[in-house]
Amino acid sequence: MTTFRSLAFNLAFYLWTLVAFVVTLPVLIGPYRLAQATLNMWARVVTWLLRVVGGVRVEVRGREHSPAGAALVAPKHQCMFDIFGTMAALPAGCYVLRQELMRIPIFGWWAWKCRMIVIDREGGAKALRKMLTDARGRLAEAPRQIVIFPEGTRGKPGQAGVYQPGVAALYRDLDLPCVPVALNSGMHWQKGGLVLKPGTIVFEFLEPLPAGLKRAEFMRELEDRLEAASNALLAEGV
Repeated sequence: MTTFRSLAFNLAFYLWTLVAFVVTLPVLIGPYRLAQATLNMWARVVTWLLRVVGGVRVEVRGREHSPAGAALVAPKHQCMFDIFGTMAALPAGCYVLRQELMRIPIFGWWAWKCRMIVIDREGGAKALRKMLTDARGRLAEAPRQIVIFPEGTRGKPGQAGVYQPGVAALYRDLDLPCVPVALNSGMHWQKGGLVLKPGTIVFEFLEPLPAGLKRAEFMRELEDRLEAASNALLAEGV
């Protein structure tokens, strides 16, 4: 039954994505805010399909900490759904994405229209400077939530990755509070896998780290809070 529901969800997910993005293609010539609202709607339908077809609920905790205006958001990263889940919860998420994702047909067009921040992970200091310039530009255009996964890539549940310097650079340069987001998504949607495990994916917005902390203190606090809260969600076994 689990395998059947997983396959059915994957089919529904890709069909919904194809139909939604093709039907709404005219939005790409409209204003940014309409494209952002369309992308948020698409992500909310994905979470609905995940529950109805795949048997996996999505619960958002700590909504009192979820930013509505300009902020830096740093989620744990365990699976592909982390992007969609936070996209459904944030009003104007602006994601730091690796440039390879822009080559995906249709998705790349929408990411470009929604002014996501694209980085070359092999670009070194030049890529870091461009990321900071782009982030400042996005915030000048609208009060968005700059979303960066501190570990840079997906990891196994319960396993701490290497926290990359990009999040510290954004935190220092933008001078904004940073909202960590703990999660347990890898328990239900495994990295690189198609089979879902029924249960509840939890996204928990944690208390923001205030602007102005020293780099070492910020990185230590961010990692400690994210790992502790994410491990606590895993221990719940929901």
